[in-house]
Amino acid sequence: MALTSIQAICIGVFAIAGATVVYTLFGYPLLLGWMANRHEQPVHRDDILRSVSFVIAVHNGETFLERKLNSILALNYPRELVEMIVVSDGSDDRTDEIVRSFAPHGVRLVPVPRGGKPAALNVAVPMATGEILALTDIRQTLHPDCLRNAIACFGDPKVGAVSGELQVAPGETQDENDFGVYWRYEVWIRTQMARIDSTFGCNGPFYLMRRSLWVPVSPDTLLDDVYLPLTAFFKGYRLLLEPTAIVYELPIALHSEFKRKVRLQAGLYQTLQIMPEMLTRRNRMRFHFVSGKYFRILLPYCLIAMALATIGLPPPWRTLAIAAQVAFYGLAALDAILPARFPLKRLTSPIRTFVVLISATLIALRVFFVPPQSLWKEKTVRVAEAPHPK
Repeated sequence: MALTSIQAICIGVFAIAGATVVYTLFGYPLLLGWMANRHEQPVHRDDILRSVSFVIAVHNGETFLERKLNSILALNYPRELVEMIVVSDGSDDRTDEIVRSFAPHGVRLVPVPRGGKPAALNVAVPMATGEILALTDIRQTLHPDCLRNAIACFGDPKVGAVSGELQVAPGETQDENDFGVYWRYEVWIRTQMARIDSTFGCNGPFYLMRRSLWVPVSPDTLLDDVYLPLTAFFKGYRLLLEPTAIVYELPIALHSEFKRKVRLQAGLYQTLQIMPEMLTRRNRMRFHFVSGKYFRILLPYCLIAMALATIGLPPPWRTLAIAAQVAFYGLAALDAILPARFPLKRLTSPIRTFVVLISATLIALRVFFVPPQSLWKEKTVRVAEAPHPK
């Protein structure tokens, strides 16, 4: 039976959208791994121990701050080469008191009015004296060799910034463990990009950057850990992820990761506005940016296009497509009401995690209609499960 023009269009839309989803989730990672094996650019490391300035911007961080400062003090690195600055962003809990208690260890408190992380960094970083900036959050702890292993990468003059590898502790719930799987997938992608040339930004919980490359950050910037490294990238420097610079993260619940994902995707929209050269020939990693970042923005729209195009598919493909999508989204909805230890959650939880994180891209469009700072949300984690450096 001949196809109608509407059916032909729907088939085309469904096929293109579906192919984009498959390429983004599976095809590109396979291609990336192959390219990394064939076109790896080695990093020239050395054993020089450079001076380092830790800058920690914190607002009401009494829960984690003492543990974080002790983690830095326990690093396998000469103490005389480490400077520690904590900029308290309008904290009204015990943050300032805790920092002052570490003054005998050389920790410096810089209190500033509440203005957000970028504004706090703009005040504190010019006070730093180290050759290398270490920008880190308070919740994560550092492996004792984390700093030494990351610093070695700066033996290569082409390296501008280095991220630590975030290792997420096992969770108690299925969705926390599903995030851990997703994060390992994300780390693998970034590692392969770094082998070829550069990642697109750094891991905010811990990254190093040559202090000479610092530039002030606009107060409404959502992703300073993307904007700052990219300014170095467009000056010709590489942005690396160092697998031996290990940073320990607490288990993260899905609802908390959803809020973070909204901010990250909104920050990506914002970055494209600020740096349109990401999509031009100035970006020597343009193919990887489009495949690994831009196509991810398109995923929810592709899934919506597939759902709409299903209506116009010819039988029996329409019936099969409807059944598959109802089953997929139905399992995601079912997961929300299943008991925590129910066996089916091994299937439903990953599907729900995927749907929730993909939907964050749509919610992130709010960045065009609300003040960017309103998208900052605090993560929900369980302190008792904090992993300890080994």
